[in-house]
Amino acid sequence: MPNLIRLIIGFAFVGAAVALFIFGFWGWGILLVFLSIFIFITYFYNENMLIAQWYLRKDNMPKAEQFLGRIKSYEKELNRVQHGYYNLLIGLIESRKAPMKSEKYFKAALNLGLHMDHNIALAKLSLAGIAMGKRNKLEANRYLAEAKKADKQKLLADQIKQMKDQMGMMDKQQQVRYSR
Repeated sequence: MPNLIRLIIGFAFVGAAVALFIFGFWGWGILLVFLSIFIFITYFYNENMLIAQWYLRKDNMPKAEQFLGRIKSYEKELNRVQHGYYNLLIGLIESRKAPMKSEKYFKAALNLGLHMDHNIALAKLSLAGIAMGKRNKLEANRYLAEAKKADKQKLLADQIKQMKDQMGMMDKQQQVRYSR
């Protein structure tokens, strides 16, 4: 329902802007056009998620969690396209607190749909790290290969290489243990 109200207000602002242009109030008309653009942006991108992403980039997890906490029921409040991104953000926050508990959020994000390749790669890289923590090398390798395939712009290439190196070190440690 709040999304419907946003659309109604956005179109009302566009109509008022057109009326202001007709009557010669160009300044107020331009202002209303910008306000309507802002309202339409918040229809497609929830403002709490945008602010939470900004705080995640600033590495302020408590504030990001606070803004995501304002979304009570993401199925009702967010567009269907945003469901996967909501779970991805929750998973990133949860991975700092309890990494093994964040697995369900990353899997839900992938199941609900992420549309940007680097976000898919990030979710799969995080799942590879969780699989490594569980000492499941086969699953970790599979997720790393999928992450590398999804990372077309090489934004996570360093992290993928680092994780492969860590897996190699795990293999060496296991070989040393077994040789004793």
